[in-house]
Amino acid sequence: MIGPRKPSRKPDIERRTVTSDGQFRTRIDDRIFRQEDRAPTFPEESPVQIVYSRVSTATQSLLRQRHILTEAGLLVRTEGVAEGFQPADGVLLFEDPATTSKIPALDRPAFGKIAAKAHPGDTLTVSELFRLCRDLLDIHAVRNWCQARGVALRVLSGPLSNFHDLAANDATTAVIINVITAVGQFQRDIQNELTVEGIAAAETEGRYRGRPPALDGDRREDVRAAFGEGTSIAALARAHGVSRAAVRTALADLLPGQGVLPRPSA
Repeated sequence: MIGPRKPSRKPDIERRTVTSDGQFRTRIDDRIFRQEDRAPTFPEESPVQIVYSRVSTATQSLLRQRHILTEAGLLVRTEGVAEGFQPADGVLLFEDPATTSKIPALDRPAFGKIAAKAHPGDTLTVSELFRLCRDLLDIHAVRNWCQARGVALRVLSGPLSNFHDLAANDATTAVIINVITAVGQFQRDIQNELTVEGIAAAETEGRYRGRPPALDGDRREDVRAAFGEGTSIAALARAHGVSRAAVRTALADLLPGQGVLPRPSA
């Protein structure tokens, strides 16, 4: 319903001019009123969709997460772009490749960039909760971070995907997050215990040999020979495309304190 129109404000800026007969008269200059009496206005920033993705190791791929984000309309397939995906309009994409979940979410490199871009009204979206947080303490830290900045938190898949805003400051949301996150942590703990028990049983029966070495056979002998000639562990790791730990495993009995270096053959 449209109410009664408010009386227009009388301009309070006056300018006196002198007429030809010397008499003063008062005139309202509308142009001065429009320019000086009105406060400047600035356009408000539109809400932005902030998308976060993460994988733990360099051998893992972000492809599965990108498919989920594409189905939600946050990414679009594009020919000629690396891996065929790019952010949709109004979307900011941040990724933490090869970043272990043991690092709290707020301490990861991409989150520093998110903090510089996030504004009240924005939404932080992840494809799956465990890509963002691994335990209850971490998810509460992220929720507090979002609440302090007025940013909504959304997960696209899993039991929490029905929540429009996981950072909502209400008791119901907090309780459900606590229960689901605790159950997920319990399942991971059980799985780890079963894995440890299975390895112990296999070792007892002589069936467990562990992960096969990254360097074996001729490659292992080449690494050992090069190390004996003075090549560093870092250089050997780069040359063979393996980690330094893999090189140290191949050189275990040749490292200082483990044995005597063999004399290079002539």
